[in-house]
Amino acid sequence: MGFEVVGDIAAIEAIAVGSGIREVVRLRKFYGKGRWRKMKGIAQIRLRNGSLRLAEIHWYEAHGIGKKEFKRKRYLD
Repeated sequence: MGFEVVGDIAAIEAIAVGSGIREVVRLRKFYGKGRWRKMKGIAQIRLRNGSLRLAEIHWYEAHGIGKKEFKRKRYLD
């Protein structure tokens, strides 16, 4: 991951749940069983070079496991 999330994530919504996620088998194998959801939101991120950008990010999460595998999809600024 070439960035870190700074502050809170806003405008959070679920994109897919359970078997609607293509990667659900791999997620269960690596992180464990859970009700996996693919999520998206908007957050301020700090890039490797130190600059701050507003971006749309996607990630997977499951109750009791937490947020995993953040991906930056596009910059919003």
